[in-house]
Amino acid sequence: MLVAIGLVTVLLSAFGGSGTPVRTAAPASPTRLLPAGPPQPEIVARLSNLHLQLPVSQSRVTAIGYQGGSDGALALAPLGTQVNQGLLTRVVHKIFGSSNGRPRWYQLAGGEGPGTSAIDVGAAPGTDVYSPVDGIVVAIDDVMLNGRTYGSRVDIQPSGAPSLDVTVSHVRVDPSLAVGAPVTSAGSQLGAVVDFSHAERQALSRYTNDAGNHVVVEVHPAATLSLS
Repeated sequence: MLVAIGLVTVLLSAFGGSGTPVRTAAPASPTRLLPAGPPQPEIVARLSNLHLQLPVSQSRVTAIGYQGGSDGALALAPLGTQVNQGLLTRVVHKIFGSSNGRPRWYQLAGGEGPGTSAIDVGAAPGTDVYSPVDGIVVAIDDVMLNGRTYGSRVDIQPSGAPSLDVTVSHVRVDPSLAVGAPVTSAGSQLGAVVDFSHAERQALSRYTNDAGNHVVVEVHPAATLSLS
């Protein structure tokens, strides 16, 4: 028995006795290197009978946040659970119950409109972005900040709510997308997420492990022509 123990000790000393483990980097998951494809249908917010679907694949979402949108953006009703809600709100929900579940989202500061008038869906730059509604593309415009262009904004007239425009921004638009094109929710690719980290500090970065890049979804009243 003692001979056996001694032999094991000698072998460990000869082949593994440095005491310094060799660290090897884990290879990147092959699924993270491949296109994610369209998201599974998942409603993230509502405005009356208008339902907004998640615009990027669930596997690519880093975080979801709500904040004030641009001028004229309408307040949305988020689905799921606010992760950073106050203590009192959490106590009330625990006592009386609530609709806890997915998606989980954060309330963010900033913006001009109501606090839930812009959805920030976090994803890495280059992530495919899909339409959140069925409808028709009615406008494609550049997003300008400090004299520089940071992607585009796509306005979609929803099929079931023609009095509204759904705006998707922080997107590098797919070259094949054109005004007048029909789109389907979670099925039609609009483009890809733009790297906005050089333009401004992004509020969503507080809840992600990156710069907080994201695609923004807002709803505005549709523009009307005034006749004089």
